[in-house]
Amino acid sequence: MRIQTIPILFVFLMMGVADAMGPMSEAVRENYELSNVTATLLSFFVFIAFAVFSVPGGLLAARIGKKRLLLLGLGLNAIAMLIPCLTEPTFAVLLGCIFVLGIGTTFLQVAGNPIMHDVSAEGKYGRNLSFAQGFKGIGSSVSSYLVTAVAGFAIFKTLGWRGVFPIFFVLMAAAFIWVCTIKVNETKADVPPSLKSGLGLLKKPVYALAVLGIFLYVGSEVCMARFLLPLLEKMGLEESTATKFGPAFFFLMLTVGRLGGGAVLNFLSQRTFFRLSALMGLVGALILMFGASNIAVIGVLLSGLGFANIWPMLFSITVEKDPARGSELSGLMCMAISGGALVPLLMGQFVDMGLGTKAFIVPVVCFVYLLVLSLEKDQPKQIEPESAASS
Repeated sequence: MRIQTIPILFVFLMMGVADAMGPMSEAVRENYELSNVTATLLSFFVFIAFAVFSVPGGLLAARIGKKRLLLLGLGLNAIAMLIPCLTEPTFAVLLGCIFVLGIGTTFLQVAGNPIMHDVSAEGKYGRNLSFAQGFKGIGSSVSSYLVTAVAGFAIFKTLGWRGVFPIFFVLMAAAFIWVCTIKVNETKADVPPSLKSGLGLLKKPVYALAVLGIFLYVGSEVCMARFLLPLLEKMGLEESTATKFGPAFFFLMLTVGRLGGGAVLNFLSQRTFFRLSALMGLVGALILMFGASNIAVIGVLLSGLGFANIWPMLFSITVEKDPARGSELSGLMCMAISGGALVPLLMGQFVDMGLGTKAFIVPVVCFVYLLVLSLEKDQPKQIEPESAASS
């Protein structure tokens, strides 16, 4: 692994902070006395930023460079984390900070996924991206754990539920400084991209289907982060058990799956691994939907391992069709992360309707689509007329 990949891996670690907004929603709901749907706006404001800023972020990365976009994202995230450290915000101000965090994380995702291609050795992009997503999983696990554990640290006790924000701020600042120190030879498109050319990629079914797959996958992951804890308790698990085997355990399995995925890809093709992952995620979600408390932990385990490599596999399979347009493709696929804003609202509505574990039908349906998508055969690389002409 090249030395330039190390700070990029640390950036992926920082992407996991956004995932902590799901588990934090419960503490925010109690603090501000909100409904389940309103509390879910915390993750909604993170992920709706992906819908608004991903495509512009991809165009910006293609023009100013992916490294500079990474720095911009880290800077925005640091500011978003600093404000709740200094004052106890109103709910509206908190949502504003979370929206800025969403913008910053959007830029990290848009630039981080294709820049990993630039710092990877030939033929190692899929493996390295899976490994990088493992680091994001570590960030998600640690961030989710800190949300609940930080109250036990004496130094942060006075901040209450806000105690995690100073830690996130310091980590964002450290990542900013580290990325400043590296040099990256970036792959660039022959023709400067435009909004029209970027969105025009959606006319190709292979890209449109992949974007929808990312939308549904991220929505399913956020559903797990937001609703595992309360729904495990509804199954009859004690609070301590539900806490131990809820979101934190799910993200731990995501991390294990992604780190292990890098090794698995040394002897399995990306497409085969994609199929196995989609099947495992579907089985895990089905177990949770039927609400059997004695095998609920198995459902969480299978979901975590199955969900783990959907993003890196689908992303790398798609981007490798035309690496020169990686920034535009990254923008489109990161725009689909807005599924993390919309899909959990549907599941939240089902939970508020009293459906209990049957609300897991939402991730089940999402993974049925992903399994069908994984069964398709790889298509030839998509070659743009401009690129062909320039060659």
